Amino acid sequence: MKLLGISGTITGSKTKIVVEKVLEEVKKNYPEVEVELLDLKQFDVQFCDGRNPSEYTGDTKKVIELVSSADFYIIGTPIFQGSITGALKNLFDLVPPTDFRNKVMGFIATGGTYQHYLVIENQLKPIASYFRAYVAPGFVYAHNNHFSPQNELVDKEVLERISALSEEVVFMQKTLKSTNKEPLLQ
Repeated sequence: MKLLGISGTITGSKTKIVVEKVLEEVKKNYPEVEVELLDLKQFDVQFCDGRNPSEYTGDTKKVIELVSSADFYIIGTPIFQGSITGALKNLFDLVPPTDFRNKVMGFIATGGTYQHYLVIENQLKPIASYFRAYVAPGFVYAHNNHFSPQNELVDKEVLERISALSEEVVFMQKTLKSTNKEPLLQ
């Protein structure tokens, strides 16, 4: 089983920090799960222009293949102007929707107001529904105040939610994998 953590931004560092924390929890508690981080900041991804995903080259092709080959996901985004990043939306546009089908997604968001957590409910979960993905019931929202001046997560409740999310996505993935011998609706 391969868990892909996605830091869905090309700016800032807080989202990546939270995604990495979830991946660390999974590695610590489930060493049999392969974990990998996709930090969009490290790739030069083209804008989706409607062509077949197999026709992209370079970093864009690598990113599409990395996302498509994962079994389940931790997807993180900062919230800008009350929405997910353009970089994450572009990634969702590049990857064929069927590559997310019947896979588990756990969500993380970071932001500067306490109301921005609603983006998970109002934007990310509907996108996952469109993909026919399974969504972990919990999520992690980290406000700027949850970090130290050195960008370390210091809020105890956020750290507890990170641990809970890591457990939920692995439990869901293992359960789906063990009970679904036949592929679900394609």
